[in-house]
Amino acid sequence: MATAAATPTGRTSAFDRHDAPEVEKVLDCIHCGFCLPTCPTYLVLGNEMDNPRGRIYLIRLASEGQIGLTPNFVKHMYSCLLCRACETACPSSVQFGSLMEAARGQVERHYARPLAERWLRRFIFSLFPYPERTRRALALVRLSQWTGVPALLRGTGLLKALSRSLAMMDALLPPPGAVPAARPLPEVTPAQGPRRARVGLLTGCVQRVLFGAVNEATVRVLARSGCEVVVPPEQGCCGSLQAHEGELEPAKAFARRTIEVFERAGVDAVIVNAAGCGSVMKEYHDLLREDAAWRDRAAAFSKKVRDVSQFLVGLDGDARLGDVRLTVTYHDACHLVHGQKVRTEPRALLKRIPGLRLVDLKESEFCCGSAGIYNLVEPELSLRYLDRKLDRIAETGAEMVVSGNPGCNLQIAMGLRQRRLPIRTGHPVELLDLAYRAAGR
Repeated sequence: MATAAATPTGRTSAFDRHDAPEVEKVLDCIHCGFCLPTCPTYLVLGNEMDNPRGRIYLIRLASEGQIGLTPNFVKHMYSCLLCRACETACPSSVQFGSLMEAARGQVERHYARPLAERWLRRFIFSLFPYPERTRRALALVRLSQWTGVPALLRGTGLLKALSRSLAMMDALLPPPGAVPAARPLPEVTPAQGPRRARVGLLTGCVQRVLFGAVNEATVRVLARSGCEVVVPPEQGCCGSLQAHEGELEPAKAFARRTIEVFERAGVDAVIVNAAGCGSVMKEYHDLLREDAAWRDRAAAFSKKVRDVSQFLVGLDGDARLGDVRLTVTYHDACHLVHGQKVRTEPRALLKRIPGLRLVDLKESEFCCGSAGIYNLVEPELSLRYLDRKLDRIAETGAEMVVSGNPGCNLQIAMGLRQRRLPIRTGHPVELLDLAYRAAGR
């Protein structure tokens, strides 16, 4: 275990020296408050300690040994959605996401959680980063649905009484028949026409199991855009869930494996169609900054990572697209718009599609409440953010809401079902794929 750091005051820091929040990043915050109107937790809870300025102050106090890793400190660190809207608003370019992940890393090493919390987190991290385990668990759930027991537990309220987190998992799960079985993707898909690039595709964890159609559409669109697409079969989790939650050592192990796999693939770019994954992969150099053997490799790898919308816009192709007659609105996934600063590219792609009407979504950057595993560990708060998002979606009159992240699509789809709103969810690349097929390509 790393030793605790000394402080200028002579107190013992609450943090050890390993991956501690960097003092320079803490001091970048000038406490101006520009972040406050953009912070979902502050807008909903109205608590100074539940906004970025307050959380940075708590991190500084803990770093200086003025407070410890108390239950109250932990509550404020984890009530944060880590949406990083504050980074977009910040005039001082405070790296809030990096500070929060480092602070959470200290919590995970030094704070003893209540037993129920420990078991829930262990369950989540032993299941969702492993697609085959998730697929088997999903098959068991589908089998149990034939017995009618889940519906009984749900209808009587017993499931929620037993565990609000389990009730949320049940609610998030798409209805039977709504998820077609994911087909294995070819290891290499040749480019159509002259080859313009050789790219690798991260297939993701939840994306691979519940949104296989998005991966299939991504491969087809990239190939039609002149890309040879490599899907390394040995790839696994990118480590994004763990990194966001402070499980930094497992996140680093997944990061090293991901770097190694795509280095062997020899690709010009690594394409990601899940916002949370892409955000962490673009910051592997920060995650592995204390690892002398990997930091340079991580920096080189991160420069190759592109969100699929970012990459396709950059190709400037003259592809022929057919009509897709839909009224669509676009939700900005937090880790795409704030983490990766990808805002205009998905909209630009959608506007290229003939027949498609793109309508503005008010508060499009307001978090839907999914936020990695936030909706599982903070289900009640998560639904409060979702309600606000659903109100704005309903106002658009759209037939479909699209987003570049599987967690957002799961969360929003759940809310739309519960409100019985006849609006579908999807990924922008799926609409591009439809437009190609409508053109006979």
